[in-house]
Amino acid sequence: MQSRILLVEDENHLQHAIKLNLELEGHFVYVSGTGTDAIKTFRDQKFDLVILDIMLPEMDGLMVCENIRMYDTNIPVLFLSAKSTASDRINGLKKGADDYLTKPFELEELILRVNKLLERSQQIKNTSENKIPKLFNFGNNWINFESHEAKGIEGNFELTKKELMLMRLLIENRNQVVSREHILKVVWDYTVIPNTRTIDNFILALRKYFEEDPKLPVYIQSARGIGYKFVFEQRFIGDSILG
Repeated sequence: MQSRILLVEDENHLQHAIKLNLELEGHFVYVSGTGTDAIKTFRDQKFDLVILDIMLPEMDGLMVCENIRMYDTNIPVLFLSAKSTASDRINGLKKGADDYLTKPFELEELILRVNKLLERSQQIKNTSENKIPKLFNFGNNWINFESHEAKGIEGNFELTKKELMLMRLLIENRNQVVSREHILKVVWDYTVIPNTRTIDNFILALRKYFEEDPKLPVYIQSARGIGYKFVFEQRFIGDSILG
């Protein structure tokens, strides 16, 4: 199936080169040259991925990404930018991007990253459709995998995209140990933060959300030296899973 990509880039020569090469890969590419036009186009049409420059006329890419995330929390977003410092990359990822590629770059690397993001997005979509209903209940907690809304020990809140992806992975593999390496590959794709300590920090945050006693977790348990597992016995009722 042909993927639809929104390319937001105001440099004409780069715009043409990216569009041509992605089309040679079999993708449909719609081009936008300004931030405001990108938002309008995104709202009016359906896309599978967004490639987004940061330095844009009218509205910068960071604001465009934030606006996109208001409408779609799951679509992959790849930033292109001449800004190459660690703080620039971190800021872009905090705004909702899935990947960050600095200029100048090799077109082959861009294509590989695009295809990998599309593949991972499709895998997540397939597994969520096949294994996890929209609303997942466990104990007095619940997670809505479409809206990112959740209810934990202290009431209702919203999970970040990475938190949601990590919970989805653990729940899909419930009662089985998921290694740190596999978590890095699926949730972070090794491209952003290849550091297992990052996973531990995310786990600590999730336990604070959902465990009565985070130091003695019932659901999100550790497998020492290997990874983590979500411990759960399920009951199916309608379109939700109860535990």
